[in-house]
Amino acid sequence: MIPLHAREIRGNWATLILPVNEDESIDLARLAAEIDLLVALKVDGIYSNGTAGEFYNQTEREFDAVNALLAEKCNKAGMPFQVGCSHMSPQISLERLKRSLAWEPSAVQVILPDWFPPSMDEIVAYLRVMQQAAGPVPLVLYNPPHAKKRLTPADFKAIREAGITLAGCKLPGGDEAWYREMLGLNPELSVFIPGHHLATGVQRGAHGAYSNVACLHPGVAQQWYNTMLVDMPAALELEGRIQQFMTEHIVPYITQQGYSNQAVDKLLAAVGGWADVGTRLRWPYRWVPEKEVPAVKQACRKLLPEFFK
Repeated sequence: MIPLHAREIRGNWATLILPVNEDESIDLARLAAEIDLLVALKVDGIYSNGTAGEFYNQTEREFDAVNALLAEKCNKAGMPFQVGCSHMSPQISLERLKRSLAWEPSAVQVILPDWFPPSMDEIVAYLRVMQQAAGPVPLVLYNPPHAKKRLTPADFKAIREAGITLAGCKLPGGDEAWYREMLGLNPELSVFIPGHHLATGVQRGAHGAYSNVACLHPGVAQQWYNTMLVDMPAALELEGRIQQFMTEHIVPYITQQGYSNQAVDKLLAAVGGWADVGTRLRWPYRWVPEKEVPAVKQACRKLLPEFFK
């Protein structure tokens, strides 16, 4: 696999969603089938061990098994892929990154240390070691809304000026002023945002999404991104309905019932029905019961018929 430069990290990237058995084990057979489907749907890329991959809740042996399987299938198919080396512990994240190089990923993803909010000096020290370990493999920084340290556009500029070369980042996005600042200060970065804001984001200069919309259906999410390149008004109209569905039928699971982001990612996959991954999360997190799926699917069909053709 050839490492991807920042200008090549674009479009609709689909996450691996972790299939969990009743005994808490990872179902590698279902995971293999999921990867085959993602390859067949011709998404722009696949990444492992994001939030829906439950990276925080895997043993190191499981981490190796999941990513070796992804690498084998993607390298055989010529599919770009990124290995999520994230962990709350910087030591474990570093060791994951070192082991991932043997799989020849297109890039690797990391988060910032997450027990105590790191200072900028500590962030630079952390990323410098990670960059040195990665060598020629590009480094992507995932800085989600719930991170202990939320980075600003100026922070990314400071990281670059300290000698750290990030290829890309995954961020919550923002308004027009945020995009002007982020892209103006960091023109070399591939800036990815949440999937349900992708059309507006692309219109403002974002480069793609590590996409929650791809959880609902990666193939339709890919078609939507492709539409953005040729018919932005149509893409924006669909975005409006996607956001309405999320606001009315998905977000309340988080804000009113206290489910985690990874729980609703798996719910989306169950609603879309494109892969057999189930809604179960690993202990101690609660998952949305399967009995909830039909009602949410009915609402989704009404608002987003494109996802069920």
